[in-house]
Formats: sequence, C-alpha cells, structure tokens
Amino acid sequence: MFRIHLSPAQLSFTAVADETLLAAAGRAGIAVPAACRNGVCELCEARLIGGEALNTRNQHTIPVAGRLMMCRTLALSDLELEIDAVMAAGDNQPRKFQAKVMDVRSINHDVYRVELQLPRRRELSFHAGQYLSVNLPDTDPCYFSIASSPSAELVELHIQATPEWVSAQKVIDALTSGGEVTVELPHGRACIASAPEKPLLLVAAGTGFAQIKSLVDYLRETSYDKPVRFYWGVRRHEDMYLRSLAQRWQEEWPPFTFLPVVGDDEDNEWGGHHDQLVRTVLASGLDWNNVEVHASGSPTMVYTLMDALVEAGLPQKAFFSDVLEYAPRD
Repeated sequence: MFRIHLSPAQLSFTAVADETLLAAAGRAGIAVPAACRNGVCELCEARLIGGEALNTRNQHTIPVAGRLMMCRTLALSDLELEIDAVMAAGDNQPRKFQAKVMDVRSINHDVYRVELQLPRRRELSFHAGQYLSVNLPDTDPCYFSIASSPSAELVELHIQATPEWVSAQKVIDALTSGGEVTVELPHGRACIASAPEKPLLLVAAGTGFAQIKSLVDYLRETSYDKPVRFYWGVRRHEDMYLRSLAQRWQEEWPPFTFLPVVGDDEDNEWGGHHDQLVRTVLASGLDWNNVEVHASGSPTMVYTLMDALVEAGLPQKAFFSDVLEYAPRD
C-alpha cells in the first residue's frame, strides 16, 4: 500500500501495487479529470515530483520531473505528484451557467425538489457539500445547497418555499420544466474533496438535509468505511421530507446510522428544537477528539451545536458549516 500526495491541492490517497493511480484516486473520492482511461485524452496528466512509478503501456519507470498519465501509471513507492487540475476543497472558481430545468416537483407540504441540467456537465467540477445561487432578473441571488453528488448528471436542489419565504417562493414560481435559469456555482468551503480520515458526524435541521445528501451520495461512491452518524432535526414529523431515503441509507450502507430528532410540538419555537437536537447529539457518547463534524441548518442551530461540541472537547477545526462563512460572528 503506497501513499500518493497531490499538490497544490494537498490531498492524499492510497494505492495498492496493481492499481492505477486514477482508479485509486477515484476510490478515495478525488475528482481527477479523465475521459478515456488509456492515456489518449491526457486529461489526467500529472508530473512526478518524488518516488518511483511505472508506465503500464511501455513498462518503463517514470523519471522524476517526468510527465505521466494517472490512468496508465502504477505506484512502486510513495509518490509526490503535481497536478493543477485537481482542486482542494472549496477552491473551485464559481462560474455562471444557463441551466435547463428538467423537473420541479413538490415532495412535501413546503419543499420542492428541483433538477437542473448544466451544459458541458463533465467539464464542471464541484465538491460534495457545496452550494449554488439562482440568479433571477431584478432580484438578489438566492442560495441553495446542492443535494446531488459531484458525479451526478443532474444537479438537484431542495427548496423550501411558502408565501412567507418570499425569495424562495419567487424562485419556485420562476422555474418551469423545460425552461432555463441562470445559476452560479460552486460556492462554499465546508465541503469534502476526498474521503475523510476520521469518522463523520452529520447534523442537519430542516432542508439542511440537502447538503447531507450530497455528502452521503459522494461517500457511498468511495471506499469510505468509517462510522457515519446522521442526526436530522425537524419540528414536526411531516417536515422530514425524505425520511425514507435516510432510512434506506442505513439499510444499505453498513457504516451509516440515521437518528431522527422530531420535536412534534407546534407550540415550541425553533430555538427549543435546536436545543433538543444539540442535546441529542451530545448524548451520543462519541470521542470528540476523533470525529469530523458537518452541520447544515440555520445560524442559530449551527452556532449552538458548535459551541456545545467545542465545550465537550471537539477541536474547532474539526467543525465544518457554510454558516461560519456566510454568517460569521463578530
């Protein structure tokens, strides 16, 4: 087993002796551009900075500073590679696209699932857990988590829209199947560019589930086998709009545990339900020095959770949420 390090992205993965570097990177969830798998397209080209590697086409070792195609290279030792096409988490530059609206459908009393098709989809790179903006004329951009894996053909959104959620309702009203909409993506640094080295704790409130779905779909495509615990907090049972999907993950994916948290009390304010969610997470008995946390929900929920976990012993650098970026505390 050899360790492969990629710069400038500062990502690492392992490869066994008879496994191409491209296959090993894919197993770790690292998105290396590729189209042909036999070295013709040259999209997976990298430069060998250190170590010993073998070209499977001519069975020659590759000289240090030499170029290689990851799809036809085997590691003979630990390697240091340089490849500009692989991006670190959150380093993708946002771009605007005209997306085709493939489907808009209600999936519960106030949540809609939207599927978008982007042009040149294989050329677009984003990381699991990132988000996009929907840009309508004469209004501010509206931001939504991407609910699909980076490898999915269609980009999926979960949009909570009611007359009280004015901006989200405008988006839903503007989207029609077969129409087009301007989107900008990707945004966000609280994302995953390769399979984590620690067990994962995932926490969502309401439609924060969308970001969690992107992470889970992505991780299930990799060889990640460490424990994953998912807490989903909602006010009422009917707010858990894809509960059956989370239950299916638990049935089909051995590392995954789903723990729903339902307030089921219409008289309580949201803050009370956030406290209930945080108390349930704290009672999990996890080793806070050996876990990575990803939280998705309102700033109130996220900061309440972060403060409680840090006080319990979680290193703050192991806590990830988009809230820390778009709603920083003074």
